[in-house]
Amino acid sequence: MNDEELRKRLEALRIEHRDLDAAIDALASANAIDQLQIARLKKRKLRLKDQIAIVEDYLIPDIIA
Repeated sequence: MNDEELRKRLEALRIEHRDLDAAIDALASANAIDQLQIARLKKRKLRLKDQIAIVEDYLIPDIIA
């Protein structure tokens, strides 16, 4: 993948992460009984966060001082 494709992927991951956050908040505020569903969404959100970090690290490499 080139940098432009990675940037698009990064934006898509961030949008999905934001959407999951909104879904989790909606379920929690609605006093949803389905704690398993909330836990699955939170786990998915953490995986997305890890993927975002990987793509960001690739796009912005560490500078060796």
